[in-house]
Amino acid sequence: MVRIRLVRVGRKHKPTYRIMVADSRAANRGRFIDNIGHCNPRTEPEDVVIDAAKASHWLSRGAQPSAAVARLLKAQRIVDENGALQAAAAPAADAGPEPDAAA
Repeated sequence: MVRIRLVRVGRKHKPTYRIMVADSRAANRGRFIDNIGHCNPRTEPEDVVIDAAKASHWLSRGAQPSAAVARLLKAQRIVDENGALQAAAAPAADAGPEPDAAA
């Protein structure tokens, strides 16, 4: 199973976190699939940057967020209270390239 979880980085007593997509069997600091954002809880309010397109891509493919990441996704309004993707964050259907207006 693919999980979206936090990986702690930073110095001692100064944590920052990366929001990573990884296989659930991989070690916490081990192999990862994708980096979709970061979080700095030491600022007020906490600094959270999440690529909504990447997050919705992985959530639509069945990736399960950890409890902490689910809280951050709700705060960023990528998912609703039930954990379902918001309509604005949902990836568009792959319909191919955009038709050219000049043609």
